[in-house]
Amino acid sequence: MNTFQNTLAFAQAQDNADPLRAFRDEFHLPQHDGRPAIYFTGNSLGLQPKAAANALKQELDDWARFGVEGHFRAKHPWVSYHEELTASTARLVGTQEEEVVVMNQLTSNLHFLLVSFFRPNGKRKIILTEQRPFPSDTYAFASQIAFHGGNPDVDLVEVQPRVGEHLLRTEDILAKINELGDELALVCFGGVNFYTGQAFDMEAITEAAHSVGAIAGFDLAHAAGNLKLELHDWNADFACWCSYKYLNSGPGSVAGAFVHQRHLGPRPTQGLPTQKRTLRHGVPQGPENGDPAEVYLGKGLPLFAGWWGHDKQERFKMDRIFKPMPTAEAWQVSNAPVLSMAVHRVALEQFDRAGMDRLRAKSEQLTGYLKFILDTVAKETKTNLEVITPKDPAQRGCQLSVLAHGKGRGLFDALTARGVIADWREPNVIRLAPVPMYNSFEDVFRFGSILQDTLQGA
Repeated sequence: MNTFQNTLAFAQAQDNADPLRAFRDEFHLPQHDGRPAIYFTGNSLGLQPKAAANALKQELDDWARFGVEGHFRAKHPWVSYHEELTASTARLVGTQEEEVVVMNQLTSNLHFLLVSFFRPNGKRKIILTEQRPFPSDTYAFASQIAFHGGNPDVDLVEVQPRVGEHLLRTEDILAKINELGDELALVCFGGVNFYTGQAFDMEAITEAAHSVGAIAGFDLAHAAGNLKLELHDWNADFACWCSYKYLNSGPGSVAGAFVHQRHLGPRPTQGLPTQKRTLRHGVPQGPENGDPAEVYLGKGLPLFAGWWGHDKQERFKMDRIFKPMPTAEAWQVSNAPVLSMAVHRVALEQFDRAGMDRLRAKSEQLTGYLKFILDTVAKETKTNLEVITPKDPAQRGCQLSVLAHGKGRGLFDALTARGVIADWREPNVIRLAPVPMYNSFEDVFRFGSILQDTLQGA
C-alpha cells in the first residue's frame, strides 16, 4: 500500500481485502450510541474473546462435577493445565518450549527472575533501563537493589534522550552500556516503552550487555502479541510479560516468563541427572562447599523455590528436598490459576490461527494509516498533533503516542464523550493503539472524522 486516502471508501476497501478481518467478529466490541466504539486501548486492556465465556464455563462445570478430582479428570486436567499453553507461548515469543512458562503475574515474574539474574558483586551492581519505564519496573528494580544493600539513587541508571528529543537512540543506549562496562550487572528494558511507543532493538541491546559481562532481560508487557519476537535467537537471558493487553486474556490475567536455554538445568535428553544441587533443612547439598544456602538449578543459578517448580514426576511425594524442573517451569512457585488460564488458552489459540507475521503486517499498515489520518487532520484544522512515536515502523508496534499541544486532557475527554476509547498518560500524552486482531481501517477513518469534528468544535 503506497497511497492512503482519507475516505470511507478507501478504508472499507482495505478492510474487504484484509485476510484477518474475520477475527473482529470473535470479540465483544464496546458500544457507543448503538454502534461499536472506536476502541484504541488494547495496549492497556485487550477486548474479550467471545469464546472466553464457554472456556470459563467448561472449568466451572468441571469443578462442579468433579471437585478436587478435576485436577486429573477435567477436560483440560488442572494439574497440567499450564503445559497446554507452552507450545503456543513459545511460538508467540520466539523460543524453545522448554524456555517458557505461563505463571503468576507480570511484576511477580520480574521479581522472581531478578532473584536469579540480578546478582550484584563488588563494583558490578548497576541496573540500566530506559528513561521512564513503566513505574512497576522502577519499583521492582529499586527494591531489588535495596534488598541487596545498594543505593537505588546510584545503582539504578536510566538512559536519557538527547536534549529536545523524546526517543532514545540505539547508539546512545549501546554507548551507555559500554560506558558503564564492568560496573553493569543487568540491563533490563521494556520491549516497547509504554509512554512513547518506541520499540527497542533487543538483539543489539543484548549483544552489548553481554559484551561487557552483564545480563540482558526485557519486560515485554507492550511487546508480546504486538511485535514479532525471537527471544531465543536474540540470546536474551530472560523476559517476562503480561497477557491482558495485546494478548486479550482478561484483567489481571496470568503472565509469562522466559529463561534462555543456556541457563536451564541439565536436560534428561543429555543423559544427565535433573538435579545438581538441592536444599535440605536450609543446608545446601552438593559438591560446592561453603556456598550460600540457596536453591540452585543445574547451571548454578539461584531461584526462590515453590512446589510447582519441583520435578513433576515426584511432586506429590511431598519430599522436603527441592528438585527443580530442568525447564523454565522451575521458576513456578504455585499451581495453575486455571480460570485465568482458560481465557488465555482461547487467546493463544487465536494468535496461532492469525500468525504473528500476518498480524505484524496488518499492524504496520493500520498504524501507518492512523499516522496519515493524524497528519491530515492536523493540517486541515491547523492543530499541532505531535506524534512522538518513531516514524519507522520497525521501531514501533501499533501504538502512536500523541502530544496535542494546547489541547491535552480536554481533547482526550471530548473524544471519550464521542465514543473514542483511547488512553491518557500523564503528563500530556494520548495513546492510540489500533490492534490488528480486531481493529479495522474503518475504525481509523471514523476516528479521524471524530477528531476533526472535535477540533473544529462541531
